Amino acid sequence: MTQRTQIGKAVPSAYRAMLALSNEVEKAAADAGLDRLLVELVKIRASQLNGCAFCLDMHTADAVKAGEDARRLFVLDAWRETELYSEQERAALEFTEVVTRLAQTQDVPDEVYARAREAFTEDQYAVVLWMIIVINSWNRVAVPGRQPLPRRSA
Repeated sequence: MTQRTQIGKAVPSAYRAMLALSNEVEKAAADAGLDRLLVELVKIRASQLNGCAFCLDMHTADAVKAGEDARRLFVLDAWRETELYSEQERAALEFTEVVTRLAQTQDVPDEVYARAREAFTEDQYAVVLWMIIVINSWNRVAVPGRQPLPRRSA
């Protein structure tokens, strides 16, 4: 596989700024009372859609460490077909898909917005949207750079 420029190393000040944004959104999620597992599901679903192996590896490991049931991770790509996710998680996953696919969707349909607003307080909705924006940004850092996976023990 062709080695790619790692833009975080090439422009470390931008990387640090993005990391600071990411940390701020994580703090806002906790302050808004969002469940840690919901946060990870959003990150994982966006990373699935964007084909980001690095982020999938990181966030599935984080989710398992936080207590996520592996079964829910195994079927996340088909979340609509199961009863394994709460209504709030389903709203977050649908919202994640629409925002991640803006090139195709061109908008967040009113019914998707309504379901998200019904499931979340205004503060939580704003944080979920920021989480989607941040993970999509991280995916766009990792995928073009073919960010290698870290070594993990089995």
